[in-house]
Amino acid sequence: MITNRKLSDPRARELFDEMANWPIFDPHSHIDPHRPAARGIDEILGYHYYTELAHSAGMPAELVGASVDPDVRVHHLSRYLARLDNTEQYAWLVELAQTFHGFSHDQITPATIDELILAADHGHDGSAWDQSVWDRSKLEAVFLTNDFDDPLTGWDTSRYIPCLRTDDLVLKLHEPTTVERLKKATNVDVCDLASLRIALGSIVEYFVSHGARACAVSLPPDFVPRAAATKRAVTPIRRVLHGLDLRPDELVEVRQTVFWMLAELCDDHGLPFDLMIGPIRNVYPAGVAGGRDLFDRRVSLYDYRELFNHFSNVVFPVSTLSPDASAELVAYSWIFPNVIPMGHWWYSNVPSYIAADLTARLQAVPKTKLLGYYSDAYKLEFILPKFNMYRRILARTLATAMEERGWTMDRAMDVAKRVLRENAVSCFSRQSRGSRTSRYEGNEKDAAFSGI
Repeated sequence: MITNRKLSDPRARELFDEMANWPIFDPHSHIDPHRPAARGIDEILGYHYYTELAHSAGMPAELVGASVDPDVRVHHLSRYLARLDNTEQYAWLVELAQTFHGFSHDQITPATIDELILAADHGHDGSAWDQSVWDRSKLEAVFLTNDFDDPLTGWDTSRYIPCLRTDDLVLKLHEPTTVERLKKATNVDVCDLASLRIALGSIVEYFVSHGARACAVSLPPDFVPRAAATKRAVTPIRRVLHGLDLRPDELVEVRQTVFWMLAELCDDHGLPFDLMIGPIRNVYPAGVAGGRDLFDRRVSLYDYRELFNHFSNVVFPVSTLSPDASAELVAYSWIFPNVIPMGHWWYSNVPSYIAADLTARLQAVPKTKLLGYYSDAYKLEFILPKFNMYRRILARTLATAMEERGWTMDRAMDVAKRVLRENAVSCFSRQSRGSRTSRYEGNEKDAAFSGI
């Protein structure tokens, strides 16, 4: 049920109605390409937004634990949804239920939940349901979040586009399981700095050969990118690869070295490097799964100045977690050609924050650099209502520009196309820059990605 009912301005309604016909190009999600759409309503209500909001509003976390029967979990959650029916996340849920499941009510309650459970039961529909959701949503492409050892097989990579998520490589190389996964995936005996370079190069080349169009990493607020110094990094890298204990400063050196090598590989292969900056993990250990992480407002893009200056050919789409970090991101996008504001992430994905961010970006950043939105969705059904939320905000913002700045409808529509689709398509169309083989000297023919 795609509607412009929330738009009072006729110009905004016209803009929204046109945008609603455009295909969606979604540059960041957590979709499982082997099972992209939900087979039941538990997979929808299990989205961390609902479990964490319900828990925040008084629901005991154990009521939605992994060991609880799915139908029982859903009934537990339904008793608490009224406490969060003022939220935008609840609005996504209702729009989703009405659009994909023919839900006839405007609230999901204990009295209506069984009707929704029945309507959303697609356990026997399989890929036909995936295709139905894809078609109804008018999806064009959805970017994935792939672990470095994902074999990237079993799906259409022109539709579900691989993206190398590098958090484990950058932040968890000191964990023995990460090193073992790296060895198994690349068939490289990763034991020192040189072999680590070869292994990382093998991973990136494998991803590129399988259609990947970006690397991505989520970085804590205290992370500071710094150029790798070979002499300084040799010993910490060797120690971490052999499972030896590290001093805190050595762990910092390892993380900075791996990150910098990945940035070099993005430079070599013409890949954008998505930076998702700010989360601190497990701030609230007693929370529900996915609802334990927060942010630290002290993060600053100033810490990334060396990275942005050094890799002038690498495009860095940047998402910041703190809503009040928007002004800094606007400024860096204003000055640096290779820094691009990307979407409205997580705790910033709230209409009032988006509206303020979008207004500032449209007023201060070249229109060719605006990557408007991504869903961050775990199931396909969420993409449409989340994009519709953004479309409404974009329509209102552009209607205001028409009134206050004298823009014509055609001009506003041109900006909307760039923000919603064209800029993302352009940004993530990989342009190879050749290979700097001197960085990865060694017997590279022995490095073959196995994909576990």
